[in-house]
Amino acid sequence: MTTTLLREQDARTGPDGGPPLPPPRGELTEALVARLRGATGPLPGRRATEAADPYGEDLQLALHLAYELHYRGFAGVPDAAEWDPDVLELRSRLELRFEDALRAACGPPGDLDEVFEAMLTEPHEGHGVSHYLIRHGTWHHLREHAVLRSVHQLREADPHLWVVPRLQGRAKAGMITIQYDEYGCGRAEHIHARLYADLLGALGLDPAYGHYLPVVGAPALANANLMSLLGLHRARRGALVGHFAALEIGSSPAASRIAAAMRRIGTDEAAQRFYDEHVEADAVHEQLVRREVVGGLLADEPDLAPDVAFGAEATVHLEDVFAASVTRAWENGTTALRAPLDDVPGDAPPDDPSCPPRAAGTGPRAEAPGEDREEEA
Repeated sequence: MTTTLLREQDARTGPDGGPPLPPPRGELTEALVARLRGATGPLPGRRATEAADPYGEDLQLALHLAYELHYRGFAGVPDAAEWDPDVLELRSRLELRFEDALRAACGPPGDLDEVFEAMLTEPHEGHGVSHYLIRHGTWHHLREHAVLRSVHQLREADPHLWVVPRLQGRAKAGMITIQYDEYGCGRAEHIHARLYADLLGALGLDPAYGHYLPVVGAPALANANLMSLLGLHRARRGALVGHFAALEIGSSPAASRIAAAMRRIGTDEAAQRFYDEHVEADAVHEQLVRREVVGGLLADEPDLAPDVAFGAEATVHLEDVFAASVTRAWENGTTALRAPLDDVPGDAPPDDPSCPPRAAGTGPRAEAPGEDREEEA
């Protein structure tokens, strides 16, 4: 299945400007992909979007396609598609369906200090993807995890920059200070997205932007889509700051475990550098984001505290769903991707006895958050 998906993608490679469009996953994406290829038929209406699973493959891929038009776009899709009013109307309905589901799952926003403190407390017997990798992870698991995160990490800080024009004073200065690190402190080779591309290459994977979109499932897409949903709307600036804070607070411990798992398995330095960088940088960012970005925003706009809390809680919720989906698949001996990576050269050393058999099929998708929480680095 992976071979078919990736070859189908490669066959549609068009002019410069972005990755190829992926294969559709249902009614919504069938119509949207056709529109982006130049079809003039109507896009799905309100009934179809309201009936769609808010966490499902079809809706999450449709949202990703609509959002990606604001980033690098897709090969062969004209720049004008970014502002196609029919696409924007469809995106708006998809966003509403997704956000309503998130708010129902998270409930009324909690006290912000309590929300952040809960993120800093890890149980003695931790669960989640990084815990699985450090205890049981193999070369195969590292590669799948790298592919799952690639949709976001190859544009790591970009969605958060949408909030900068909407901040002022301390919040803006603090955000820019952190983002300066994310973009390599002025050195292109140190940009975090570049470090992630180096990680992919060191694991024998393709570092091209968007290459693995066909095999990345809804739980990973939902994490990336939340960032775009919050970033593209000025009204959700508080929630984006909460999302940003949640990632910075939870990133360093998870990055430390993944880096340790890589050393245990025997990856080279190029694969480890991305997570080593986040261990040190995000420990500093955690204090800066709480004191200056969140503190500065709420000093200017105290009424946004519930929005900041919602952004943080929605991030944790989707990370729980992602972690439960991935670890359940691995514990069952199946792939956490929509299809296995057995068509990619160098999937695992042939003499690696710790690498489990590649069981084809789709790993289970969690329907509700579990006790696992794995923050993105």
